[in-house]
Amino acid sequence: MGNPTGPVSEAGETGRFAPSTTGLPHPGTLLAALLCWLDIRSRGGLLCLRLEDLDPDRCRPEYADAMRRDLAWLGLDWDTEVLQSECSEGHEAALDRLADQGRLYPCSCSRSALRALDEFAPDGSPRYPGTCRDRPLPPVAQGGWRSVKEPLRVRLPETRVEVLEESGLDLSQSPAITYGDPVVRRRDGAVAYHLASVVDDAAEAVSRIIRGRDLAPSTPVQGSLAQLLGLKPLRYRHHLLLLERRERKWSKFHKAVDTDILRTAYDGPALCGLLAYGCELMDSPTPITPTELLATFRWPSVRQADRRLDWDGGQLLFPEP
Repeated sequence: MGNPTGPVSEAGETGRFAPSTTGLPHPGTLLAALLCWLDIRSRGGLLCLRLEDLDPDRCRPEYADAMRRDLAWLGLDWDTEVLQSECSEGHEAALDRLADQGRLYPCSCSRSALRALDEFAPDGSPRYPGTCRDRPLPPVAQGGWRSVKEPLRVRLPETRVEVLEESGLDLSQSPAITYGDPVVRRRDGAVAYHLASVVDDAAEAVSRIIRGRDLAPSTPVQGSLAQLLGLKPLRYRHHLLLLERRERKWSKFHKAVDTDILRTAYDGPALCGLLAYGCELMDSPTPITPTELLATFRWPSVRQADRRLDWDGGQLLFPEP
């Protein structure tokens, strides 16, 4: 699995690619992995593959195996690998710390009830109005947060979080006001995405995060959690998304073309060249390996605007604007 704490890069930079193991990779997954890899490798830093497998209903070991297989097929390598499900000790320690601060509370609000309020955060999720904010946890002698069967939320301070963002997005805000208190442990007992991500980034000594712009709006939520846990701020860069015909990002939930299909039409260098062409790192979709791309990789050359990608006639096509 690799060392969860991760080695320290001589260049002082450590990154991570953290896909969920809820389905097969698709072109959007592979582009995100490629850009993350190019960023850290171009800096001489270290890179962790973190397989996020906390969702008990949707994550499967075979999807983790497929992720490893297909990233290697594209030509990407990693210095460490972490299965998020094996990091529960750190997640529980973080919940203990938040409980000690008096910031955890149980919440009985359903998703449907929150959506009915018709108040939404910048990422499209329902804004939490603080309905259960004054509910206490059971005493430690009665099990504390571990005895709660409902979701757990954390009371965020109403302070502004400044985000170190390199692509020009202004993400600084007060997430307690914009989003409301986030869920940190779900009803099914799984630690929620924001808290697990913050804790694992610290455990892996991550210093910079490269990811798609769809995750940008919620960045201050993670920054606020990091502050509560006494963790240092990270540097972020959010990149373009690949969009399907309906102008939605490519996603396994939208029945995107996955790697089992792509591998029948492309080899690794051919698909790498196509993705590099799509984000304007190359003038034509010529086969190339990620290692060969390193020589000329610069972020100013990467397209900033999202780009449509079609699957037509058994091949991927970037329509001309």
